[in-house]
Amino acid sequence: MPWKTARCLGVSLIVAGVLNGLGGAMVDRAHAAGGELEIRTVDENGQLTPARMHLRDEQGRPVRVRDYPYWNDHFVFPGKAILKLKTGTYRFEIERGPEYRTHHGHFIIEPNAGDNHEVALSRFVDMKSEGWWSGDLHIHRSPDDIELLMRAEDLHVAPVITWWNDNNHWAERGLPEHALHQYGEHYFAHLLAGEDEREGGALLYFNLEQPLAITGASREYPSPVEFLKLARKSAATPESAENGESDDEPPVNRLTAGESAPLHVDIEKPFWWDMPIWVASGMTHSIGVANNHLQRDEMLSNEAWGKPRDRITYPDPHGNGRWSQAIYFHLLNCGVRMPPSAGSASGVLKNPVGYNRVYVHCGDDFSYANWWAGLRAGRVVITNGPLLRPEVNGELPGHVFTADAGQSIELIPALKLSTKEKIAYLEVIRNGEVVDEVRLEDYARAGGRLPPVTFNESGWLVIRAVTNNTKTFRFAMTGPYYVQIGYQRRISRASAQFFLDWVTERARRLKLDDPKQHAEVLRYHRAARDFWQAKLEAANAP
Repeated sequence: MPWKTARCLGVSLIVAGVLNGLGGAMVDRAHAAGGELEIRTVDENGQLTPARMHLRDEQGRPVRVRDYPYWNDHFVFPGKAILKLKTGTYRFEIERGPEYRTHHGHFIIEPNAGDNHEVALSRFVDMKSEGWWSGDLHIHRSPDDIELLMRAEDLHVAPVITWWNDNNHWAERGLPEHALHQYGEHYFAHLLAGEDEREGGALLYFNLEQPLAITGASREYPSPVEFLKLARKSAATPESAENGESDDEPPVNRLTAGESAPLHVDIEKPFWWDMPIWVASGMTHSIGVANNHLQRDEMLSNEAWGKPRDRITYPDPHGNGRWSQAIYFHLLNCGVRMPPSAGSASGVLKNPVGYNRVYVHCGDDFSYANWWAGLRAGRVVITNGPLLRPEVNGELPGHVFTADAGQSIELIPALKLSTKEKIAYLEVIRNGEVVDEVRLEDYARAGGRLPPVTFNESGWLVIRAVTNNTKTFRFAMTGPYYVQIGYQRRISRASAQFFLDWVTERARRLKLDDPKQHAEVLRYHRAARDFWQAKLEAANAP
């Protein structure tokens, strides 16, 4: 059965596809002992193209293939893979990131036989041609493999975490001469990303010239804020507006390819206990709404040692993902303008590189520095499946619409959507509440336009698409659009109280017996308490 594609008015619906064969089978015969099956993946021009393969035996167990970078249940290869396998039946999937159709099939290995097959990779959307460039902020794979991993996933920006608490990839080999590597025209890897993951949660550090001196830190001491301050001090370039608290619209930075990107600190997950403290510090720049608890074939359905969700309000299987989004919406409701980000944690958790990814709009001016500038400005879409290209009144995410006090603003969202899986619903969310749930047939009939949304007061808007997948929370969401009417941002009393209660509870959980250390760490909790108390006192909405 060939691939079938339905396209109408910006919608690409990819229905199940298989390779060369009756009833979805691709049947091959190859040698059992020393025999080989050669698989080649090619692009539309017939050129060998890197890809990822998931291979399972008759019992459904992942098969590890030597000579290729392997993780969990998959491996990547540079366009040609030679599989030396035992006799039996094997099932596989071949993918190249979310912009290509998935190829399914199976083959049979029989004694004394061999064969080769060519798989034509088929792209159903080209995000970069529309100005959207992809990145994954949480990668724990070998720097030696990162070029192939990026090419196999069509991932354009890949900072590799090489220092993490007491682990330092460079401890016995010395720092790389160049941390930033460019592969071809469109792939950038930075080999000095780092992670501070302790009792309060995890912060991800990017674009530093050397690791922070984090080795030996205990679960609670020193405070992660001390390392935030150290990173800022050691950063090669000065910081700009702190955590989106400026009243000005995020700047559209145009940096040349040769310029380095500034320090960027990502809050790895919203539900980490110290998250409200880090936001209050003004030294973080994005937050991982599409994080590693969202996995390709399952959910990691807990909050680890973070703030647990109410499982009645947020039940399985999607509850963890919805909890992350609910927390993020509370931040936006407090007037905090922080863009969402995405990370997969491949190399620690089961995901392939780039499963959770953030697309940043750079237009035709893509460079490593411009990508980070676009992320900081909020021109983003996060996804682990559907692919969105939004505009609202002709503007990209991160834009601030303004009006004088007493006026109103009407926003007209427009959207291009492409997806492999059926979309359960398409939502327009204003100030944390779904104001429109749109069926795809209505969206297509309207030519990709969504119902207008009127703002009579300051607030924010995002667009979200969620698939029918019942095993994992597969979704896409735009970065926020902001509305400011008059001089004040919208600050929700309930959301400010939510975080004030949170930091109070976190302070009570401090696990430090040394009085001096306890006092040093507690001062940052008290500063956060004051920050959220001030938000509560400034609240101008329920």
